Amino acid sequence: MDYIKQRFFEKGTVARAQIAELLSKSKDLIVDEVTVGNVLGGMRGVTSLLTLTSKLDPHEGIRYRDYKLRDLYAHLPRKKGGSEPLAEGVFYLLLTGDIPTSEEVEYIRQDWVQRSEVPPHVFKAIDALPSTSKPMTRFATGILAAATQSQFQKKHRSGLRKEDYWDSTYEDVMNMLAQLPVIASYIYRTEFCDGNPIALDPDLDWSANFAHMMGFNDEEMYRLFRMYMFIHADHEGGNVSAHTSHLVSSALSNPFYSYAAGMIGLAGPLHGYANQEVIRWINDMYKHYNKTIDNPLTLEEVTSFVNQTLDEGKVIPGYGHAVLRATDPRFTTQLEFAEKHIDNDSMIETVKMLFQVVPEVLQERGKAKNPWPNVDAISGSLLLHYGIKDYIFYTVMFGVSRALGVGTQNIWDRFLGMSIERPNSQTLDWFMDFVKEAK
Repeated sequence: MDYIKQRFFEKGTVARAQIAELLSKSKDLIVDEVTVGNVLGGMRGVTSLLTLTSKLDPHEGIRYRDYKLRDLYAHLPRKKGGSEPLAEGVFYLLLTGDIPTSEEVEYIRQDWVQRSEVPPHVFKAIDALPSTSKPMTRFATGILAAATQSQFQKKHRSGLRKEDYWDSTYEDVMNMLAQLPVIASYIYRTEFCDGNPIALDPDLDWSANFAHMMGFNDEEMYRLFRMYMFIHADHEGGNVSAHTSHLVSSALSNPFYSYAAGMIGLAGPLHGYANQEVIRWINDMYKHYNKTIDNPLTLEEVTSFVNQTLDEGKVIPGYGHAVLRATDPRFTTQLEFAEKHIDNDSMIETVKMLFQVVPEVLQERGKAKNPWPNVDAISGSLLLHYGIKDYIFYTVMFGVSRALGVGTQNIWDRFLGMSIERPNSQTLDWFMDFVKEAK
């Protein structure tokens, strides 16, 4: 057993004993109360999942293993001379709960490089899709095609003990993480560039290699990708992509299947497509005033367009959140990145003006419990500034980064022996009768 697996096994053995004790002594203890509004409102706020990797605090934002994002900038290993945490270190933290050493990060980096060769049929499956297929369709297809190498699936069919499910799941997740940037960059190169894929550089880290294989080869882009992969890595277990992956994997579908299912959920406009919607909306604002990126908007124009959008019964994309009740620290992290590295960008300046205008307008109108910006309010503008202009691809990038957290959750689910997810459901007549009886 390699070093990283051994470390996880030690941590998991303790957690497994804790799960057994909870089930033995406290399984009938009531955790939460479910109302009709909870059920019909998407089960929002109902505690019903176990997720070890992260927790979304309504006022402080996402915490990775109880660390704030800002604190992790100081704790996680970085490239010499750099300031952004390396994805390999984020994965180790999510997997074990510990801050890794530079040596442990390098171990994972080399391991992923060795696992990065994608089976040729994966690219053939992607190429076989119609030219009208969206990048997320291609991405999910590539992940599904890569499932032919699933060790978990093969070993389960040959008769695998339940307590050993995690081992081959770990191998699948590690292989998948190593190959996702290769698959995603292939889609980018064939759909938006000259069609010629770029080979992985064995000397680069995971995030920098993703940028390199997309065709961006300088330290500034590497820095951007490291930051982007870091802040999007995990978002607890209740969001659509994480929950979908958890649900599908609970049926013992292999990690490639369950992650592909999660990516289908990520492709919805209320989830991973949100950053695209922000760019579309800002572009509509420029068109409305007959302006271009080279002709900046004024604060008055931005305010007027925000009010017009709300008057039309629409939402302001990038603002509000199901859980957060404060500015998303992932937004703040990106804004600080922009202020440090970007000068005189009209789109970024518009984002800053929106941050100045939108919360106040929403509060005045009583339109949102959380009038503050979320991660999507700025992420697309950053990518656009650095030359990634095909914003329909942004969700694929989101998906690659989210694999760090979702994959780790998958390993933990199998180690802890989590049951198949099967909540009860009732008919509309049942609910109508229930309410009558309650009254």
